[in-house]
Amino acid sequence: MYTKNWQVIKDDTKHTFEVCGLEGNTNPFTNQVYAMQRDGMNVSCVLLPVTNKNASKSTIKIINYITENGLYERLQNQHRKIVQTQSNQYEDLDF
Repeated sequence: MYTKNWQVIKDDTKHTFEVCGLEGNTNPFTNQVYAMQRDGMNVSCVLLPVTNKNASKSTIKIINYITENGLYERLQNQHRKIVQTQSNQYEDLDF
């Protein structure tokens, strides 16, 4: 059984990806990606087990995608703006 996984986030609109880190518990990462998807963002994630073949972050490649440094941070900022916009819309409603 693999104890650590590479966390990879993909922007399916721009065909870019970033290896975010190495983690044993991937729940917070996948929950964040699912929240982005639920709010309409075109993103996905891949969890790759650490093996001898991909022991280094630089060896991870995804077909038809290019590496973008800072992708996860950019997507988090974009998601934060979407959530703020949605909350502002709810504040304007009179109940």
